[in-house]
Formats: sequence, structure tokens, C-alpha cells
Amino acid sequence: MRLTVEKACELLAEAQKAFPTDALTRHCKAVGDTAAVIAKGIGLEDPEYARALGYVHDIGKCVDPTTPIKHDIDGFYYLQEKGIDEQDAFICLTQSFINGDYTCQAGGIPEKHPLRCEVLQAHEYNMYEHIINLCDLMCLFNTMTVEKRLIDLLTRKGIHENTHYHLMETLKLKKKIEDLLGHDLYDLFPDIEI
Repeated sequence: MRLTVEKACELLAEAQKAFPTDALTRHCKAVGDTAAVIAKGIGLEDPEYARALGYVHDIGKCVDPTTPIKHDIDGFYYLQEKGIDEQDAFICLTQSFINGDYTCQAGGIPEKHPLRCEVLQAHEYNMYEHIINLCDLMCLFNTMTVEKRLIDLLTRKGIHENTHYHLMETLKLKKKIEDLLGHDLYDLFPDIEI
């Protein structure tokens, strides 16, 4: 089945029971709500679909809270087990890695896995996935600038061999979205602190 906001809320509420705090739900909702604003600003057909994808992008962290390093893989399988279409489940994989490159993520290069290496690299990202990528890099528990979020990630996850690459690809993604918008991304968020 195609993911809806209602179904995403249901799945997130169910998964949240395995997580010790509400931090994950707050982050996922911030990503989804931010994504809906950007999708609408670009003129995409279904901003609510962007919201739904944002709400479940990190759901794999609830599958096994002791191994968040593989939340992308856990989330991909979890959503499919719950009857969600594979295309929608891909959001769990695509959200961590810019442009289908498993080495392009914050916090270092993860362990190789066929889903990350072969499947993800063969997958062509759609605009909703690009938006979720960007929104994950704009939100902790609320919407912030990409630059502030990157500082947050650097502070918490440190500097690794792929950090420069990830930073540069993040800024390219932001520019890609701004080119589609035809104006500065932050114009969509008048309350954001720049």
C-alpha cells in the first residue's frame, strides 16, 4: 500500500513504544512537516506524501534501538513487513545517503551491506526522496538552517574521512532545491533563525 500521513502516524506511534524517549517522534515529525512545506513550495503534486515519508524516515531506529547504525536497513524491511510499498520503504535507505552513495552520510562511512551498496546505488531518487534528504539535514526537533544542523551533526558525530564530501553534497542538494524553488530555501520558513 502507498504510504499516507494517517498510516505514517500509526506506524510511528506503534514503533515509538520501543524507543525510550519521544525524541525520535519529534525529529520525524519535524522532518515531515518541513518536507511538506518544501514540496508545496516546489509545486509537487502531493505535499502530504512528503510529510508521510518524513514521519517514517527514521522508523528503523525503533526496530532495534540497540543498533541504530543499521536503522536504514531495519526501517526498509520494517515498512515492507507492515505492507508499505517498496518504493515508499526506500525512504529509510535514501534519507541517510545523498545521491545514492552510501559513503555520503554524516558520522562516517557505514558498514557495507548489499542494500546500501548495490540496491541503493541502482535506485534513482525521486524528488520526494531528495526533499527528505535535505529535511533530515534541516531538522533536529524543529526546522533550522542546514548550516546549523551540519554543525550539530559535526559536534555529535565528529569529523570523519567522508565529512568534507558529505558537507559539499549537502550544500549542492540545498542549491538544487533552491533552484527549483526559484528563491532562497529559508524564505519558506520566516520563523527560522538564520
